[in-house]
Amino acid sequence: MRARDLAVEYETVGLDSDALDAARLMAERRLPALLVVDGHGVPKAILPASQMIKLLVPGYVIEDPTLAAIIDERHADRLCDALAGLKVRDCLSKSAPPPVVAAPDDTALEIAAQMAQVRSPLVAVVERDVPDRAEQTGTSGSRLLGVITASHLLERLLAATAR
Repeated sequence: MRARDLAVEYETVGLDSDALDAARLMAERRLPALLVVDGHGVPKAILPASQMIKLLVPGYVIEDPTLAAIIDERHADRLCDALAGLKVRDCLSKSAPPPVVAAPDDTALEIAAQMAQVRSPLVAVVERDVPDRAEQTGTSGSRLLGVITASHLLERLLAATAR
């Protein structure tokens, strides 16, 4: 199995997309993460759902989780208000590694190794040096072919084992 065969269409958001809209997209589609792209569609970051959740929880509750029990439901139901006015770029962890990017010919094991190394829930499959794209965008000519999620990769690997 090669990356190009495993890649599927996947939701992306821009760095300047609305954070609340990104959270809604994650929730509605039950996505483990979103692929964040620049204005040319080149992968720039991965925004895990867990990072969005972390932004919703007040810092004092993260430091002392027992305080969560004293916050009433009325206030807890409004946690997503913390995302109002934020952009996706504001939600990205400052220490997050760059997104994992696979080449179209990478094998399933190469993809799995990359995912495991940085504990990424997804890998972007990018074709590099696409001449027409370079001329159109003035960039390096990379083209996003799709994404491989950890659960999809696991499903495909398990299917191959069952044969």
